[in-house]
Amino acid sequence: MSGTGPRENIFPTRMALTNTKLRLKGAQTGHSLLAKKRDALTTRFRAILRRVDEAKRKMGRVMQLASFSLAEVTYATGDISYLVQEQAKSASFKVKARQENVSGVVLPAFEVDRVPGSDFNLTGLGRGGQQVLRAKEVYAKAVETLVDLASLQTAFMILDEVIRATNRRVNAIEHVVIPRLENTIKYITSELDEMDREEFFRLKKVQGKKKRDAEAAEALRKGQEIPDIIEMPPDLAGGGGDLLGSKDEDVIF
Repeated sequence: MSGTGPRENIFPTRMALTNTKLRLKGAQTGHSLLAKKRDALTTRFRAILRRVDEAKRKMGRVMQLASFSLAEVTYATGDISYLVQEQAKSASFKVKARQENVSGVVLPAFEVDRVPGSDFNLTGLGRGGQQVLRAKEVYAKAVETLVDLASLQTAFMILDEVIRATNRRVNAIEHVVIPRLENTIKYITSELDEMDREEFFRLKKVQGKKKRDAEAAEALRKGQEIPDIIEMPPDLAGGGGDLLGSKDEDVIF
């Protein structure tokens, strides 16, 4: 009589059927929107994944060059780390953060703001100046690549978590919510059809009983109708006589 599968415990009425159909429509719309959101996030996720792979490869090459440049500086001038630490007064790089909205998901993005000028222009003045400048530029490029990689890696991790949560929601709506609502609609529809058949059968029985009662009352009324028989008096039953031949005692003449 009812649909198979899990359903909601609800009293079968017309209003409940209408509300359940509206909920099913909302669930289907939500499933469609979440599926589109998942597809958009997946597309962006794959693009970021490719950029992360490229940034990691670039970071490896840049750090390799930076290591060679530092080795050249050390060979040419010796250890200059203490000179750099003494002459550094302010940061040469500043990282700015901004937000990017992707299908309702806020992704942080970091940008490098390089301050012009340098606090250690005199470093390597005696010897190894070219090596110091080359190492400076290579390490600046490494810092920019590192910040870019950090931005991509952060967006990658956030998108990974959001896509997993969205997939769980899409699967829950598709395999749990929508089938349960459909089974509930089938149950309510079958119950309402059964109630309509019972009501139709009851009305037929009531009409049949009223018809039988009317026929019985009509037959009883016809059986109680008895024709009235008019009886004549005995003196009038003999017909007309001779009025002159008879003598009335009360008549004087």
